[in-house]
Amino acid sequence: LTSMASFNLSYLDPGTVTLIGIPGLEHVQFWIGLSFFSLCLVALLGNIILLVIIPAEHSLHQPMYVFLAVLAATDVGLCLAIAPKMLAIFWFGSRSMAFDACLAQLFFIHALQGMESGILLAMAFDRYVAICDPLRHTSILTPSILVWMLLVVATRAIVLVGLLPILIKRFHLFQSTVIAHTYCEHMAVVKLAAEDIRVNKICGLFVGFTILGFDMIFILISYILIFQAVFHLNQKEAQLKAFNTCTAHIFVFLEFYILAFFSFFSHRFGHVAPSTHIFLSTIYLLVPPALNPIVYGVKNKVIFERVAQIFLLN
Repeated sequence: LTSMASFNLSYLDPGTVTLIGIPGLEHVQFWIGLSFFSLCLVALLGNIILLVIIPAEHSLHQPMYVFLAVLAATDVGLCLAIAPKMLAIFWFGSRSMAFDACLAQLFFIHALQGMESGILLAMAFDRYVAICDPLRHTSILTPSILVWMLLVVATRAIVLVGLLPILIKRFHLFQSTVIAHTYCEHMAVVKLAAEDIRVNKICGLFVGFTILGFDMIFILISYILIFQAVFHLNQKEAQLKAFNTCTAHIFVFLEFYILAFFSFFSHRFGHVAPSTHIFLSTIYLLVPPALNPIVYGVKNKVIFERVAQIFLLN
């Protein structure tokens, strides 16, 4: 009787799930939606401008700006993957979502996160070569090497993240269909299952550390080597130029990984209030796409001048 009762309270192969947004902040979700919408507008506008300027400007056809263009495309995809449904929840109370559509959103959001991390690593490697071995920069980062690097970054994210929805599809019995989140985050969906989720937890940790952990370690190594090289430069002007080049990268790198690992660990081991965790994990997805074009674009004279021309119609 007990097992029958528990079965009746469970859901067998649910066709839909319900996303409730940020629990505890329902009364201000409309205004939170406005701030997130503003972030998305800044992100879309800034990244689309980069995607227009970089291919059109011959002087920007360098490895750094190729990576920046790919990063911009990734950020546009990330905004489009998360924003429509999230704003529908906040503004129109449209909480229902097909289960397969939820898994598709889960895949695209986490795969694009993985690609963004890989591109940040590629950009760190580019800066390492440009500062530590400038004479061989063009011979090391040839167009064919750039293509291979981008293919590896994309393939790694697609294959590893692709495991997550496949493993979730094994489940047939769910204890709930209500997801306390603004989007279909991996662990938020896994915790709905009324079956053994240990394999999914282990796989999630494996994917997270293989992508984010690996990239963060090698980005740190790159910047340690860069700063060692910078300190050995004789000219003060050259030191300042190198520091100035890396400052923007380090700022984006720290912001991305600190929030990423906060979200990653608090879902598994932390005792953070759900509203705080969900708010910060959503911010973590939307702030980097909005900041990247500002941080990287403003630092580059050619991009800055071309943007000024677009807005001043010169």
